[in-house]
Amino acid sequence: MNTKSIGREMLICQCLSLLPTEDLECPLIDYGKYKLSTKSLVKIFVCAQLDEWNSYGHMEEKLRAYPKLCEELEITDISGSQLSRRINDLPSEWLQNLFVKVVRKIEQLTNENKGLPHGIGRLKIIDSTEIQLPMQLCDWAYISKDHHAVKMHTRLVVASTDIVFPDKIVPSTGTVSDFESSDALIEACDATHVMDRGYPSRENLMDWQEKGISFVARIMKNLRVFTIEEYKVTHPSVVQDAKVLYGISDKPLRYVEFVDEKERTYRILTSRFDLSAEQIMEIYRHRWLIELFFKWTKQHLRFTKIWSTKPQGIWNQMFLALIAYGLSLLLKLQTGSNKTPWEFFRALKTYLYHSYITFKKELRRKKKKKSKGRQKVPIPKPKVSPSFGTLAMVKKEKRKRKHK
Repeated sequence: MNTKSIGREMLICQCLSLLPTEDLECPLIDYGKYKLSTKSLVKIFVCAQLDEWNSYGHMEEKLRAYPKLCEELEITDISGSQLSRRINDLPSEWLQNLFVKVVRKIEQLTNENKGLPHGIGRLKIIDSTEIQLPMQLCDWAYISKDHHAVKMHTRLVVASTDIVFPDKIVPSTGTVSDFESSDALIEACDATHVMDRGYPSRENLMDWQEKGISFVARIMKNLRVFTIEEYKVTHPSVVQDAKVLYGISDKPLRYVEFVDEKERTYRILTSRFDLSAEQIMEIYRHRWLIELFFKWTKQHLRFTKIWSTKPQGIWNQMFLALIAYGLSLLLKLQTGSNKTPWEFFRALKTYLYHSYITFKKELRRKKKKKSKGRQKVPIPKPKVSPSFGTLAMVKKEKRKRKHK
């Protein structure tokens, strides 16, 4: 067995082997770049996302610590300054294409997943997340005097109750509104698009109806609707369920108004006449999945720790973070693990430098029983004042005297 196959026994190398990097192997791409190929560069940054390497110095240390990983990456010696320089020069279109290929692999493994049960089907949730940038270094991301940021406009596929993944993103400066990104993210397909108030307008709604796009969208108060027909309300949270017109449109939509546990009102327009008002309400509540996804990526893929202060470097980091997420999900699907995405990723990080076989054993490990059977209730012991030692200042609480 050669050294490269030994290295591939490591879980992190198994993850990298899932990357469809064929397009990056063209000799013309790396003409004049002798020390670090584009393929190796991308793999290094995917490793950095999976293992949360938080600086270029940290990257150097990790690569020195694992020679077998370096063999898989086909590198010998690398410097942080070289990585910093190359991530800014790497065309974002290449990483976008790589991300699309990873998504296609996920789609092939989730083809049989029909989305949410009871006829709801697949959802595509649309939203954006903001990433704040240092004001002194990123003046190009200016929003206001004390606010510099970029956005990642995202479309998240709900393939089943426990499988979600992004299939498209649009990077932008922080001044681009959700409304302006809607044309790139909302497309005719076999899923229902779910979105908040920033996306629907009279023009957008008419356009979506014309294209036959299925949607569930919360609308603003200034969008007036005119009731054509009222439907019977059967759920206590639903205030109104009706067929309506809006603006100058002559094509009706479904209007569902409901309140949540905190008495907040939601006004929903949808093209789904085939579902109950309760199901429409349930679809919109699933919009929260994209908020959880944004929170997860920022916490566990080091998305808030930027590697560059230049636009192209920031766009590249967005795609690299989602590629790393995609590889984690691919591995989860291939192993058939029942763990939640966070539980699986936690185990993945723990065993990154162990063998793939060891990792699979951990996934199959059964939890120990916590219950010890029926136990006798212990007799409580009288409380004993703790010893505070001689170093700390302790103010003893004064007990109130009871009046007879």
